Amino acid sequence: MADEVFRALADPSRRKLLDSLNQRNGQTLSELCAGLEMARQSVSKHLAVLESANLVTTVRRGREKLHHLNAEPINAIADRWINRYDRRRAHLFADLKTALETTPVSDNDFVYTTYIKTTPERLWQALTNPAFTQQYWGVQHQTDWKVGSPIDWVMGDVTMSGPGQEVLEYDPYRRFAITWHHITPDFAKATEMSDELAARTSAEPLSRASFELEPDGDQVKLTVIHTGFEPGSEIRAMIGEGWTRLISDLKTFVESTEFSEAVASEAEKVG
Repeated sequence: MADEVFRALADPSRRKLLDSLNQRNGQTLSELCAGLEMARQSVSKHLAVLESANLVTTVRRGREKLHHLNAEPINAIADRWINRYDRRRAHLFADLKTALETTPVSDNDFVYTTYIKTTPERLWQALTNPAFTQQYWGVQHQTDWKVGSPIDWVMGDVTMSGPGQEVLEYDPYRRFAITWHHITPDFAKATEMSDELAARTSAEPLSRASFELEPDGDQVKLTVIHTGFEPGSEIRAMIGEGWTRLISDLKTFVESTEFSEAVASEAEKVG
């Protein structure tokens, strides 16, 4: 995958497309063409290369196809090499990593895609089984997973629940969506939020997090989409880095021997 990323970034036209998306994320093909002096066919071809390198993720909204920057490949490159070489020589990657993770000016949606070497069934277990989410996420979701059912977020001795906090979609091994939890006083205290920040975040409307799984050879393409933020949202500012770390921890956990053994143990219990 690293070779594909380097090849994708080598072309100045593709770097212009990334710059355009960094300025305004979630653009359609027509919007990208209008902002750049490139023919529609050329833009389409460059976007296909960027998407193949996982630098761009697409999301369908009705008839529109929106294009979002995806920081995962840059994070992977940074994790693999940045600490091994002189940082001044790696400055280009640090700048690009920062640019890709910067909150878009006019689009508050968080969209992140990664590839995990596993099966859709196993990844689904890791995302929905409380015994597994506790290990890499530190939380458990208590629900019957029926659409419209309440979902409680349990973090140690703290439980986040309340009106509207529910399962929004549930299509096994393919897609599910949940309401992002209420900011309760106990949660604010446990995470050491200031009283001022707790007041601001608890006043925000509930947001929506969805997880889309798509088989890709011996891997699964996982796309996490977090939407529903108001302009200037404090929660939006908080979740960007949090999601990046969480998805990285999920990938490490699912690809570990520990997870494989845990899945086998769960299967024995059911059997």
